[in-house]
Amino acid sequence: MSGGGDPYEESCEVVIIGGGASGLSLAYHLTAARAPGVTVIEAPDGPLRPPERTWCYWDEGTGDFDAVVCASFSRLRVHGTDGEALTVDPSPVRYRMIRSGPFERMVHHRLARSPGGRLLRATAEAVRSTPGGALVRCTAADGRRLTLRARHVFDSRPVRTLPPARIHLTQHFRGWFVRTAADRFDPSVADLMDFRVPQPRHGLAFGYVLPLAPNRALVEYTEFSRTPLPTEAYEAALARYCRDTLRLPSYTVESAEQGVIPMTDARFPRRSGPAVFRIGTAGGATRPATGYTFAAAQRQARRVAAALHRGRVAVPPPHGRRARAMDAVLLRALDTGRIDGPDFFTGLFRRVPPTRLLRFLDGATSPWEEAGIGLRTPVGPMLRTALELPFLPRRPHPVPRSGENRR
Repeated sequence: MSGGGDPYEESCEVVIIGGGASGLSLAYHLTAARAPGVTVIEAPDGPLRPPERTWCYWDEGTGDFDAVVCASFSRLRVHGTDGEALTVDPSPVRYRMIRSGPFERMVHHRLARSPGGRLLRATAEAVRSTPGGALVRCTAADGRRLTLRARHVFDSRPVRTLPPARIHLTQHFRGWFVRTAADRFDPSVADLMDFRVPQPRHGLAFGYVLPLAPNRALVEYTEFSRTPLPTEAYEAALARYCRDTLRLPSYTVESAEQGVIPMTDARFPRRSGPAVFRIGTAGGATRPATGYTFAAAQRQARRVAAALHRGRVAVPPPHGRRARAMDAVLLRALDTGRIDGPDFFTGLFRRVPPTRLLRFLDGATSPWEEAGIGLRTPVGPMLRTALELPFLPRRPHPVPRSGENRR
């Protein structure tokens, strides 16, 4: 609907900037709550539009996104550096995998059917607070300049600079979608962490395998460390992992994806103006110690939709204080080398019941459960790290580049 003054000014209730996992998830939950006038701004086709990517999460029973889940796993497996495999059954929880393409099409369809809902292919360039809302200035795919006037703006674009933090690590990875000549994968088992790969001098590395069929899988090489690798280093690591560890005699790489996830105890602001809110990784939705974001984005989006329905606007913290504090301790202990990363994670899977461990990784455990899990970790190094954290200064750090969070 045209506004006054500017012939290219339009008005709407809600503007969501960014069509990634967090932006589209918020659009999904707002339309499910019958919120009118939702506009999603997605970058036009070109260099600003990311390629198709993969998001994973765990859930039980039936969920909102079952129609677009491309793989679901009833068992999870971890391989230690000694080659020992530990397989757990977290029933009734299942590990689920979604590809961004089908997810986008589902949300776009819901937007088209929602009153006043729409998808705008444009590049958002500036957001300015105004009395009673905000203005979003953008350039449409055809070059037309456009101003959107909205009561509420939710911005999921990556931040240009990370907030100051005490710990700065990155989770960086490259994955291949491979097809084998013969059946080599068990589609019921997801390999979350395979530490049978050469470990870097700083941090840790692991393989990650999500079977899509007996002869197809997403195979990734991942590191937790301070600096991402050049693409050719990931390629070499993936080739070695497929050949020496998975022992795939013959395979074809059908496509690839790559990304970098910040692992930091930075405090991400969830508001940049009276009516402008940050969501997704930009708003702190990424779990610092694991890199998972998709599940937290759903929780956050549901709460935002419920608040808007009640006439109030708030973006709740995606992770609680205890979870953020424990993540900071773990990241610092990994960064200093006080704990051995592969031993730490394999130990958790060996000693903690799988459903409780997944709830812990999702930030849904009680203080008593967390205390019990803490006693199953290297208590001395973790306690020493916890005691020193309050005295560490927070420093700025560049934003890690390349790709979008796979989780």
